[in-house]
Parts: sequence; C-alpha cells; structure tokens
Amino acid sequence: MGKGKAKRGIPSKVDDFNAWYPFIVEAAELVDKRYPIKGMDVWRPYGWRAMKLIDSLTHSEMERTDHEEVNFPLLIPENLLDKENALVARLKRAREEGVDPDDLRDEEEEGGFKKEVYWVKHAGENELDIPMFLRPTSETAMYTMFPLWIRSHKDLPLKVYQMVNTFRYETKQTRSFIRVREIHFFEAHTAHADEECATRQIQQDLEIVDNLMHDLCLPVIKARRPVWDTFPGAWYTIGIDAIMPNGRTLQVASCHHYRDQWAKAFDLTYENLNAEQQHCHQTTYGMSERLLGAIVGMHGDDNGLIMPPAIAPYQVVICPMIRKNSEVDTIAKSEEVAAILKSAGLRVKVDKRDIHAGQKYFDWEIKGVPLRLDIGPRDIENNSAFAARRTGGKEPLPLDNIVQECNRVLSEISDELRTRAAAHTENVVIPLTDLESVEDGKIYEVPFDGTDAHAETIERTTGLSFLGDSTDAYGEEKPCFMSGKMTTRRVILAKTY
Repeated sequence: MGKGKAKRGIPSKVDDFNAWYPFIVEAAELVDKRYPIKGMDVWRPYGWRAMKLIDSLTHSEMERTDHEEVNFPLLIPENLLDKENALVARLKRAREEGVDPDDLRDEEEEGGFKKEVYWVKHAGENELDIPMFLRPTSETAMYTMFPLWIRSHKDLPLKVYQMVNTFRYETKQTRSFIRVREIHFFEAHTAHADEECATRQIQQDLEIVDNLMHDLCLPVIKARRPVWDTFPGAWYTIGIDAIMPNGRTLQVASCHHYRDQWAKAFDLTYENLNAEQQHCHQTTYGMSERLLGAIVGMHGDDNGLIMPPAIAPYQVVICPMIRKNSEVDTIAKSEEVAAILKSAGLRVKVDKRDIHAGQKYFDWEIKGVPLRLDIGPRDIENNSAFAARRTGGKEPLPLDNIVQECNRVLSEISDELRTRAAAHTENVVIPLTDLESVEDGKIYEVPFDGTDAHAETIERTTGLSFLGDSTDAYGEEKPCFMSGKMTTRRVILAKTY
C-alpha cells in the first residue's frame, strides 16, 4: 500500500481482508453499525439505494417470469412454528433412517428455526395466550394461507414473492450484510400440480440467478447441497455461492424443491382433471442482502468500493472545476450535462461543493462511483468532459454525444468487472490432488461418488466443507477421488462464511 493510501487509513484488501471489509462498508456510508442492537445495522441512504437497485433488478425478473408480489405479516403464532418443527423433525428422521416420511408420525423433537427466533410474549402489560415470533422466513405463514387460495388445477401454478425483513438470533460474530440478525430478504414461493412442474420452476430460478449475477458482475458456484446440508424440509437444495477475495465462499441465494412434503403437512391440495384431490408440489427461492456484501468483497480495492453500473446509486458523478474569478460558469455547464444524462435514464450527481478537487475524488472513489466527469474552463472550451473510470483509465468525452459515450464507458466498466471477477474465480478454483496439501484461499473441485464416510474423511482432513455437486458436471467420466468409481459428478469444496 502506498503512503497516500496508508494516510487515508484504508487497510489493505489483499493483506487483511477481515479489516478492509468492515472499514469500507462504513467509510463508503453503506451502513452505520453503531445502532445499540448487535447485528442490526442502520442502512444509510447510499447503501439503501444500492440495495433497492438490486431489488429492482429482482422485481424485473419476477415480472418477467409471472410471479406476483405479496406482503405477509411480520408476526407468526407459536402453534405454526410447532407445526413446522414437527414436520422438519419427521423429515430429518426419515432421511437419517432411510424410510418414507409418510411412515413416521410427528414427534415433539425440536427442529427448524425454534432456537433462532425472536419471541413476542406480551402486548402492553398483557401476556399473550399464544406467543408470537418474528418471521425467520415465511413458509409457515404462507402455507397456512395457500390452501385458502388453491382449490383447483386452474389455480396453479401459484407463484408469489415478497421483499421483507426477516429476523434470526445469530449467535456467531456479526458482519455487515454477511451475518446479521435483521436480514433484508427476498423470497419466492411457488405451488405446482406435480413434481415435474416444480422441477421446471427450479430451472427457471437458476436462469433468474444467471441474469441477476450478470448485472452484478458476480461469478457464482451453483451446487446441489449434500444430503446432510439440505434443509430437512426439502427434497433437495441448490445453493448459490459467491467467491470472496480470501477464497471463502458466501451463500447469496438458494433454491429448495419440496416435492409434496410441506403440502401434506399443511393440507395443500387441489382438484385435478379427474376430479380427485391431489397434493401440490412446492419450491422456494431466496436471496438476501448478502448480495451487496459479495459485491463489496469481489469488486472493491484498496481505494474503496467499485460499484457495478447496474446497481450504482450514482453511475456518473460530475465535478465542476471551480476557479475563483473565472468567467466560465462550470457549475451551470455541469448541471446542463447532468440534465441531459438524467433525461436518458442515467443516475447522476453534480458535486458542487467548494472544496479541493482531490477531496471530491477521494470521496467518490471510496463510494465506488463507476464514472467521474471533470468539467473545467478548458473542457468547456473544447466542448468535452474529462472522464475517469473507477476501474482505471482516463479520456476526454465529447459533449455533443455525451449520452452515448457515457453508456459506452459504463458498459465497458461492467465488462471489465466481469473479466476481473472471472479471472479471480479461475485462479481460486483448482482440482484437489492431495488431502494433506490444501492451501488457504483456494476452492477445490473433485470427482466424487463416494460414501458419507468418505466425505467426512475429506472434510475432517482438509478443513473444507462440501458445497455439493456443481450444476456443471464434468464433460467426461473421471475416477472418484476416494473410491475410484467412474463418475461425472463435480463436487466443490471450500471454506465458507
């Protein structure tokens, strides 16, 4: 790190990511962590705008795929949690014993979210007859209502989503966006006529993931979680993991295929074409503010954030060069250029503060604004603006076609971020060749078709976790790392957040 950066107090991202990340999150004014409840940060305007822009991309994908937005109550009565816990405990036991869940009865064993929820037990001075809890997610709340909405095959598929805050009593060390107790959460819930229809929904969910991650310039690993890491209420889970700079993975989204297991517990049936009652098959798809944490981690550098143009609160900042006694009104010209760019749909800020230009540059650099335009008397004389890219590189842009030029540069910045992120991923993900020589900061792939005992041996020896089977299998069969059995299964191993 150069002397200038050290004076600014920014830790080195490469040398100390664990110090760099919380520093940048606050210095860039995304959140303020000083609220007096641990793990519940205050979103500042700049951070909230970035999150809402991510939400906007998600809204567009939901509209495209015919999901409808709902908004369910925050509070859920305790008896619904008991119902969920009984179901989850039974499914977990069935999986462990290798039997059909329908052959087992519900038991009083704890499962699900019981140890993670926040309870509401009083209303004013009155103790509630039925305690309530703040939603950790919304399966129980939604699936209580679905049977009232679904009667016939004509009501299917039902595809709804909401963007809400969820609450989990996180006992580990909290970290902004990555591990918090109040979570900005997206969840889509669907109900279908049969397993095949629900499976097509999972495929559509993964297509939505690809579209969103392209805009966020984030490469991700999509892996079907191993049985022991699948939500007990699901038939299978696909986790979507971003890769952080220190080689750890961060789960930013997940899809669950439930088959008809929840429908049986909540009596969710419909009348099919043969006038028979049949259980629905269900899926969920969830994402959280961890997406913003992944963007901070993947794209930032020792000078601050680098915001992908698709979700940058300001895509362009214009800095008029203010000269005392100058006959040229650079502020007026900057406002004129900003109005042209705004009318074309770009998010623009004119920094009119009467401070040293270097301070302005530092402020917008740490916030990660993709493109800065400097406009001084000489630039106006040349009918141009001097452009500085947050990813590096400077050039004059002609004002006569400033909209096209800014859009071109922003598109090139997005491509550069994708190229950098892809290169990082390629360097980090490597084949596992030896259990005894696992490097820090690396993610491993391995052909694997072994037993749970084999998997446990690998995890215990390497200290890595099984992310599961990559959705991109090997093109040709390879011998399993442990058993030698030929397989195309490409299993991913990593240290996780």
